[in-house]
Amino acid sequence: MPPRTVWYTGSVTDATHLTPHDPTPRELGFRMPAEWAPHDATWMTWPADDDLWFGHLNAVRAEFADLVRTIARFERVELLVRDDETEHDARARLDGANVTFHRLPSDDVWMRDNGPIFLKRGDDLTLTNWVFNAWGGKFEFLNDDRVPEYVAGRLGLRHWDLPQVLEGGGIEVNGAGVGLTTRSCFLTDTRNPQLTEADYAELLRAYLGVEKLLWLDGGLENDHTDGHIDTITRFTDERTIVTSVEPNPDDANHATMNANLEALRAMTDVHGERFRIVELPLPERRLEGAEGRLPPTYANFYIGNGFVVVPLYDDPNDARALEVLRPLFPDREVIGLRSRAIIEGGGSFHCVTQQQPAGAPWTGE
Repeated sequence: MPPRTVWYTGSVTDATHLTPHDPTPRELGFRMPAEWAPHDATWMTWPADDDLWFGHLNAVRAEFADLVRTIARFERVELLVRDDETEHDARARLDGANVTFHRLPSDDVWMRDNGPIFLKRGDDLTLTNWVFNAWGGKFEFLNDDRVPEYVAGRLGLRHWDLPQVLEGGGIEVNGAGVGLTTRSCFLTDTRNPQLTEADYAELLRAYLGVEKLLWLDGGLENDHTDGHIDTITRFTDERTIVTSVEPNPDDANHATMNANLEALRAMTDVHGERFRIVELPLPERRLEGAEGRLPPTYANFYIGNGFVVVPLYDDPNDARALEVLRPLFPDREVIGLRSRAIIEGGGSFHCVTQQQPAGAPWTGE
C-alpha cells in the first residue's frame, strides 16, 4: 500500500480535553513509559525552511531521509509536511517507506519538544499537551505549539491540557518512577519562572508519574535549549545511565560534564539503589556553525522497536561512541547515521522524534 496523506482541516476530532481541575494522570494510574517500551509509531516533521538551516536544507533533508527510512524499517513513521513542496520532496526521498503523511502547518522540526508526551496505563493510551514556547521565545512557535492537539484529535485520545511550559527533551525517564532533568533548562525565567525544584517534582509526579526527580546542573555549551537532558545524559534501562564526558580540561564542557558525572554517581532510584553509570565521549572535534559553537553529542540517540539510531558527525569518536552504546542495548540493532547537517540546527535524532507507545485510546473508564 503506498503512503497516504492525512489533510489538516483546521479542526480535529472531539477528543476530550482534561485540565488541572480533573483527576491527574497519576491518580488514574497513568505514567510516561520508558522510550524502550514498544511503539506503535514515531512522529516527525519534515524540514521545510532553508533559512532555519543556514542554507543547508538539501543536506539536512538527505540526512532526514536516511533517518526516516531507518526508523520505518522497524515501525511506522507519522510525518508532518507543511505544504506542496515539502510533501513532494519528502515523498520523492521516501518512496516505498512505511510513512503516513500529515499535511499540517509547522514552524520547525523538533518534535521531541513541541510534540505530545504520551502516557500509558496497561494498554490504555493518553497524552499530555504542554505549552511550547520555543525554548523561551527564541524562535517562531505558534504552529508547532498546536501539534499535540492535532495528534490527540487524529488518534482520538482524551488528554490533559497543561498551562506550564515543558519540552520533551528536558525530561528523561526510566519507566520505573525516576526522572532526570537539568536546572539550566527547567529553572530559566523564560519558561515557568514561578516554579521551584519542589514545584516541578510535584508537577511531574502528578502528570507524568515521576516519583523521584533527579537534577543535574547544566548541559552543553551554546545549546539553545538551555541544556536539555537528552543532549547529555540518558537512561538505557531502569538501572543504567549513560552520560557525556569531556576529558579536555580546556574545553568549556569539561567542568559541567564532570560535575554531572560526580552527581550521577551519588544518585539513587526509588528504592535507594545507586545506578550503573557509563561514560560516553563527546565528539572530539569542535564544530562551528553560523551562530557559534554547535552542540554535537552521541547521547541524542533514539530508541525504537528493535533498534537504536545514533547520530554521527564524521568525528574520530564516532566509532568509540558506538562501541560504548552497543553493549547497553543487546536486544537492539545499534545503527550509526550521519547527522552533520542536522546538527547545524542545534539538535539531532532524539530531538526530531517522538515515540507513540503501543496502546489503545483510553475510553475514560
